[in-house]
Amino acid sequence: MTPAAPPAGSLLAASALHKAYGPTHALDGAEFSIHPGEVVAIMGPSGSGKSTLLHCLAGIVTPDSGSITYAGRELTTMSDAERSALRRSEFGFVFQFGQLVPELTCVENVALPLRLAGAKRKAAEGAALEWMQRLEVDDLRDKRPGEVSGGQGQRVAVARSLVTGPRVVFADEPTGALDSLNGELVMQLLTEAARSANAAVVLVTHETRVAAYSDREIVVRDGRSRDMERAI
Repeated sequence: MTPAAPPAGSLLAASALHKAYGPTHALDGAEFSIHPGEVVAIMGPSGSGKSTLLHCLAGIVTPDSGSITYAGRELTTMSDAERSALRRSEFGFVFQFGQLVPELTCVENVALPLRLAGAKRKAAEGAALEWMQRLEVDDLRDKRPGEVSGGQGQRVAVARSLVTGPRVVFADEPTGALDSLNGELVMQLLTEAARSANAAVVLVTHETRVAAYSDREIVVRDGRSRDMERAI
């Protein structure tokens, strides 16, 4: 199957993606697109291929065939170094369990992507505090991840994902380890902060209440995708 041209105005788009792990076809012709400032939820049951789709879109996994276009550039033909540079500077990530560095304080965790990019400590932590204030966790600046609640830690992780000014934030089950109240707060703050920065959010979830924060839903089953808005 020949990959189609990306939809007009899309920031990140994928067409005819195939990915197999041995005899298992994780992706079987999946399609995807997202525009700047848009929140798109990728939904589906466990094992449907939704996390594999996210990993391909983020340049973590290379598909066996198909096209992934980001800002007019083909991800599948980039070198590992080029994709790593994108993940450091233009992509942000929020994972189910936050994955904060336990030895660092919360402000140091949020500042870490900037420090890795070469920013001075004072400037990096200043920018980190601004995002922590927006995510309502600036009072935790000197605490370590083990000293804060799960909901607070996840908001710190969201601040870290946004501190570099990414154009795309990938959120893989960001509320999966939280109770419903903290999950709602994290989603509200994540989507509001991303939209204010005109960042697109690729949200993987199996929860309808979390998907409700998106502008559009794409359902993945057996490695195939279906855009629910276009299906109506």
